Amino acid sequence: MITQAHQGTTSSAITRLSVTAARLFDIPAHGYAHLLGVAPEHLDDDLCRTPAATGIRIAELTTVRVPWPELSLLLAEQSGIGTLGVWDYLITSAPTPLEGIRDAAAYLAVVADPGTDSLRITEDGEQIVISHVNEADPGYEPACAIRAFALGLYQRRLSAAAQRRLVPLRVTLAARAPRRHHPLIELYGTAHIEFEAPISSLTFRAVDLTAPTPHAQPGLSDVLRRHADQTLATAIPLHSWLDLFRTALASVHDETFPTLPMVARRLSVSPRTLQRRLDEHDTTWSNEVEAARRDHITRLLHGTELSIDAIAARSGYADARALRRAVQRWYGTTPAALRRTGRTDPTGPNGKPAPEHRRPVARPMT
Repeated sequence: MITQAHQGTTSSAITRLSVTAARLFDIPAHGYAHLLGVAPEHLDDDLCRTPAATGIRIAELTTVRVPWPELSLLLAEQSGIGTLGVWDYLITSAPTPLEGIRDAAAYLAVVADPGTDSLRITEDGEQIVISHVNEADPGYEPACAIRAFALGLYQRRLSAAAQRRLVPLRVTLAARAPRRHHPLIELYGTAHIEFEAPISSLTFRAVDLTAPTPHAQPGLSDVLRRHADQTLATAIPLHSWLDLFRTALASVHDETFPTLPMVARRLSVSPRTLQRRLDEHDTTWSNEVEAARRDHITRLLHGTELSIDAIAARSGYADARALRRAVQRWYGTTPAALRRTGRTDPTGPNGKPAPEHRRPVARPMT
């Protein structure tokens, strides 16, 4: 799995939940609409990963006006099966709920920030403890809401797997006791909630999580794990303005050969401003277009059976010879050989690293 590049980000699906909750609680959009990752072209794109700071800021704005238990409950209520994509089905489709939550723990990076959050499963005789570990201050209300929501989400997915509501024997929360507990009792189905605990956790009877999942399909978990790997490999973490620019450039390149005015329009800036921002990030339009073209051609070679002539035409090259020269410069090999081997480490002649400003950004195959 690829997690280092995803640190500091969460899936756009998580951000969509945060935005939905903010809207339902009538939080003014001007407080968060400008944040990185909230623009519709990123918020609605399942490949984009939003900065974790964006979600935290939205939660801050929400918990100023709404008690954090209410936010936790609403987030859980808005999280139907499929809301979080393949990660949901890892839990609900496994042979047992326990195997499903183990897969969910292994692939938590698909939805959460792998730098700050982890999911742990501990078997203790007749009980199984599912813990959500988050590094934020226990007294920080946005973090309290997120921890409580995470536990509620796990409970709901495990219940969906078992096809009956599983009520935990005990709930612990690394959070200060709120004034009103009712939303949390509604969320978990129990009043056995301990606050100010070292770790947030759910404790279930082992028999509830080890019973076979009704209608489980043999082999489906393997397919879903491969899908989760692909989701991580093709994700586009949005860490900075340069990430936004490269996402816009790639989207234009998938439609036509990009020009600076086209991309500037997509970013809602003038061409002059776009050039200035590229200078500020120590790169140039020509370098970025070259990298985007290389990524595009690599995807076509690996993900389609188009001829070299057809790929050259789609990529703005005069002919296949020009395309072959470019691939030789990038990778030190031919397009046909690159297609056969699937190798995408940019190298120069004789296998030496080729000089360039950045490596390819993994994106979905066309």
